[in-house]
Amino acid sequence: MGRKAQDTKVGETFEARQDVGKYQAIYYGGASGDFNPIHIDREFGKMVGLGDAILQGLCTMAFTQQANINWAGGDPAKLKKIKVRFAKPVYMGDTIKTSGTVTDMDGNRATTEFVAANQSGVEVITRATAEVELD
Repeated sequence: MGRKAQDTKVGETFEARQDVGKYQAIYYGGASGDFNPIHIDREFGKMVGLGDAILQGLCTMAFTQQANINWAGGDPAKLKKIKVRFAKPVYMGDTIKTSGTVTDMDGNRATTEFVAANQSGVEVITRATAEVELD
């Protein structure tokens, strides 16, 4: 059973953490087909000025989607809309914290605004919103 709309208030907050494993970009590449060398080749990432291989942006966005889905009760079908701005790269070994706030309730739909930051507090996803359907 998911989160109840009548129990949800504007201003309510949520958080989720996700560790980015050593092989995360390879796993995501297998699922998405995105094997761009900037994601899987550390030397290539350094050569092009990224400092290292970086995680696919859509994988980082998936972490934030999961945070919203889990907050709403765990059913992926409840996520109706999501919009993010990719602000900074994510590296293998990072820990990503998604922090969200309910900014609007319209019937059984909640709008959240959220950011995702790494373990140093650097925001990697900004200006992000999601709309989730509640029970």
